[in-house]
Amino acid sequence: MKIEHIQTDKAPAAVGPYSQGTMAGNLVFVSGSLGIDPETGKLKDDFTEQVRQALQNISAILGSAGLGMKDVVKTTVFLKDLSLFGKFNEIYRNYFGETKPARSTVEVSRLPLDAMVEIEAIAVSEA
Repeated sequence: MKIEHIQTDKAPAAVGPYSQGTMAGNLVFVSGSLGIDPETGKLKDDFTEQVRQALQNISAILGSAGLGMKDVVKTTVFLKDLSLFGKFNEIYRNYFGETKPARSTVEVSRLPLDAMVEIEAIAVSEA
């Protein structure tokens, strides 16, 4: 099986020794994405902006592999504060619509860069 690492300037560089994503066969694994603006390299200030940016980063990484959000089959969401679950869902719904991938959501005590949210995704390519 051919394994390719995904790298795009349209999403922030990894903050550690890992790739933005990896394609293995017809599966794409997107590493945990924070709400970092790829142009400034800075974490967005508020929760809503962080969620939107994290999802935009995932979309950019998938796009560089020829995929989109419609190809996502599973996400894992890490929230610093689970009381923001409803607010998260409102934003998330706009990015996935009727696709509705499987999802796990967990509250964590701390995330890299003291982010409020981190999202990882798995997508499937038809090719």
